Amino acid sequence: MSTPENRKKVIDLLNQARAGELTAIMQYMAHHYELEDADYGKLAKIMKTIAIQEMDHAEQLAERILYLAGTPTSEPDGQITHGQDIPELLKRDIGLEQGAVDMYNASAMACAQAGDHTSQRLFQQLLADEEDHLGQFENIQAHVEKLGDVYLATLTGGEAE
Repeated sequence: MSTPENRKKVIDLLNQARAGELTAIMQYMAHHYELEDADYGKLAKIMKTIAIQEMDHAEQLAERILYLAGTPTSEPDGQITHGQDIPELLKRDIGLEQGAVDMYNASAMACAQAGDHTSQRLFQQLLADEEDHLGQFENIQAHVEKLGDVYLATLTGGEAE
């Protein structure tokens, strides 16, 4: 990066992404606990797995921020919702993931323009994971919309192996 302004811009983008990841972690873990409690163990396991992947993203972003001599945020950028039915929580989660996909695309381009190709690559790597999460949630949503309670019944019981 050629200027202190570019470095600050990249750190701000990384922190914005980290705040979103912190929200996703907390939201998906809340879903995990609530779904597990409601005996939707198979869907709860998916939520927990994605939450753990988001934790890894938050850590990678923090490491990059520290490398650039910034301070990683510890504040999520959104509120956590509780007590939603499965179609509602899927709609929320799709929104979180679509927001991350859009932000990471824009952030990767901004990092390239700022001359920080390492941060650009980080955003591109995280983008691929977020697109996978988005696809998972969209697939589950499509099954729920098409099959309704029949599909939801397949998600009950113990965690899938």
